[in-house]
Amino acid sequence: MVLTGRYILEPCMINDINLADIRSFVLIAKLGTFTKAADALSVSRSHVSRQISALEQQMKVTLFTRTTRSLRLTQAGERFFLQCEKAINEIDQALIAAVDDTDEVRGFIRVNCVGGYLGENIVSDYVAEFMLAYPDIKVDLDFSSHRIDLIQDDFDIAFRMGKLDDAGFVAKSLMDIEIVTLASPCYLKRQGTPLHPTELKQHRCLIGSVKRWSFESIESPHEHLDIDIEGQLISKNGRALMTNALLGNGIIRVPRLYCDEEIKAGKLIEILPKWKVPSVLFSAIYHKDKYQPKRLRVFIKFVKERFRAEFF
Repeated sequence: MVLTGRYILEPCMINDINLADIRSFVLIAKLGTFTKAADALSVSRSHVSRQISALEQQMKVTLFTRTTRSLRLTQAGERFFLQCEKAINEIDQALIAAVDDTDEVRGFIRVNCVGGYLGENIVSDYVAEFMLAYPDIKVDLDFSSHRIDLIQDDFDIAFRMGKLDDAGFVAKSLMDIEIVTLASPCYLKRQGTPLHPTELKQHRCLIGSVKRWSFESIESPHEHLDIDIEGQLISKNGRALMTNALLGNGIIRVPRLYCDEEIKAGKLIEILPKWKVPSVLFSAIYHKDKYQPKRLRVFIKFVKERFRAEFF
């Protein structure tokens, strides 16, 4: 027999509990409403409601506290959810591993990536090459820039700039991105050239998601500065920042590879030559504990080799 809270479930009762009801329970707990879970499962709200009622009746435990305006897990429901979510994920991975075709690269890969030049000019090209090499592959390539949850949003892999803090994921380093601070000749002629990072506060700056610009002294390597920047333009799109900088609207800080041609042509000028910007890591991120089907393993290897060939 199994003890649940202060109740005891007999083995026969455990065998009668439907795994589909537990799946629905986990989905409701994750999404927060019966309606969202029903939509995700393509069933009616009344269907999932009946599933939870049946589960609670069989277990003799109240899993949710329901009101007309809210739905929340009970203490017993919270414990049950934490264990069931892990178990369901393991079952799903076992199913994927069991049906994975080990001889052919085929199937669906969901990819999330930063937009701009890195995503739209580099990663998208590699995806196209991969699909040509493996015609039985289908890809959902998403450029949304919000902070994604690979499990919650159901992505197989994501491409991101910066360090990875979540120990639940693996980050395969693809390249170090050199960051440069730039302005157009017409802006510098009109507004003057800043000689020290602190002078940026007196200039028009155009910023992305990073509002604190970090600098390291070239002459004194241990000297670091962080400058809080208020941007006249705020945009997460690198092309929008470049367009405004080229027109003389202000100073930008972007990856060099975004605008290497404009720098070589003198259309954008590197400023603050005695200060460098710390490089930023660009990585492929995927689940640490999730089973990787062959299509994903081959895709990760393919992308790493293409970055190595092009940027090293």
